[in-house]
Amino acid sequence: MRWLKVFVLGMAALLLLAMLGVYFYLRAIGIVPRAIYETEPPVLPDFGAPAILVLTKANGFVHEAAIPAADAAFAAIAEEQGWELFITDNAASHNSEDLKKFKLVIWNNVSGDVLTADQRQALKGWIESGGGWLGVHGAGGDFSYDWDWYVEALIGTQFIGHPMDPQFQSADVLVAEPENTITAHIPSPWRIDNEEWYAFATNPRELGYEILLTIDESSYVTRGETMLMDDNMDGEHPLAWRHQLGQGRVLYSAIGHQAATYEMPVYRRFLAEAMRWALDKSP
Repeated sequence: MRWLKVFVLGMAALLLLAMLGVYFYLRAIGIVPRAIYETEPPVLPDFGAPAILVLTKANGFVHEAAIPAADAAFAAIAEEQGWELFITDNAASHNSEDLKKFKLVIWNNVSGDVLTADQRQALKGWIESGGGWLGVHGAGGDFSYDWDWYVEALIGTQFIGHPMDPQFQSADVLVAEPENTITAHIPSPWRIDNEEWYAFATNPRELGYEILLTIDESSYVTRGETMLMDDNMDGEHPLAWRHQLGQGRVLYSAIGHQAATYEMPVYRRFLAEAMRWALDKSP
């Protein structure tokens, strides 16, 4: 029976290796959250124009295609408008001294828990004192955030899931505020192809936040609540909204899992107008 023992031990070893391989793969793409925190901030250049900080840190799911595509979009917008942009994945940039150098902070698909306690307080104080904050897609408070203020006050709700069967679908986005300068250029409905559609636990309108864009759930396939996620919402299903937070301006857009979305002229202009508003430079 020696051969049987060798066979069993060999199969057990192969199973262990397979499990380790799956674990490290899931960890690499962010399904298994990481706890990596920077404490040494990056060296910043001298800025001569309104400066914007773009953070791309991911301790959760890594949007490998969307992050560089969004960075390119933000860089192009900043160049067109004469704004200066600094892009980093170093969350230690969120300290009270360095944040004073910026008028707008953009969280580009930031995921997971990325800030230390001091960095959290620095960002919170900076926004409430008049800073502008723009978050896109993955920055919408995924399951791995552990910061109540971020979910309850900054974003105003909690991500609960997205469709998985199929995950990426075409759908109709509706303009909730057609006379707003941020959305005035957007047709309603606005058909977006092959995107991932987030659902949230509550509607931020209940907190008095201004809803900019919603989605027509009848235009794509939802399955409801499953063991892991919930992909739909009762009533209005918001996708983008804004609000004042203290003296600061906050805007979040759930659109943007796919790299191609950031190349769409309509969405590129939406982001430009969102940046302008958050910078307090709207007409």
